[in-house]
Amino acid sequence: MVRYHKQTRILVAIDCIIFGFDGSELKLLLVQRGLEHEKGKWSLMGGFIQKDEDFVEGSARILNELTGLEGVYMEQLYAFGDVNRDPIERTVSVAYFALIDIHKYEKQLNEDYHAEWFPIKDTPKLIFDHQQMVDMAKEKLRYKAAFHPILFELLPEKFTLPQLQSLYEGIFDYQFDKRNFSRKLQSTKLLVKQKDKDKESSKKGAFYYKLDKRRYAANFHAFLNLIPNPGNLK
Repeated sequence: MVRYHKQTRILVAIDCIIFGFDGSELKLLLVQRGLEHEKGKWSLMGGFIQKDEDFVEGSARILNELTGLEGVYMEQLYAFGDVNRDPIERTVSVAYFALIDIHKYEKQLNEDYHAEWFPIKDTPKLIFDHQQMVDMAKEKLRYKAAFHPILFELLPEKFTLPQLQSLYEGIFDYQFDKRNFSRKLQSTKLLVKQKDKDKESSKKGAFYYKLDKRRYAANFHAFLNLIPNPGNLK
């Protein structure tokens, strides 16, 4: 076998950052590490790439092995290659992230590796540089939320304004004024008010809305008005 002369072999790993929305909170999926170093501590879903698979195949396999989840679309985030990021052996990690509707996948989730959803504001300490990965993924998620209808893909066909506000607050880690948020939403003219209400959250109930997808496609930038000033974000 021909090899590159005098080159050091470096391991390549995949780490999966899975954000989920359950209708009220943005959450992060974590597992307890199974390897001896830092065993039992909370970690992103991670594993090593095999020689016969590409990154996309590897990320899907690793996520499935550690959580049972299948069919999750993930997007490549960044390659983390700090020399000392893994104390056991020199390892470069290619991070992938996804945002999913928890209710669509909750039946798939297995408990073999103690996979658990944590509120994004109350996550435990993570191993290695995994918190850095999560923070970078949150920034990318904010960017996508501003320019792509990804948030509406997490909501049911009919949703309430409080649900949408909760999702935005989870993504941007920012407390929106309820009246101002509702006013700005209404001003976009991209939501269609329904006749029925969700009465589970309160006695008065909240009207359901639907996204006008045709208008959204032509005028998606209207939602940029909802994004908080960068100086107010944490």
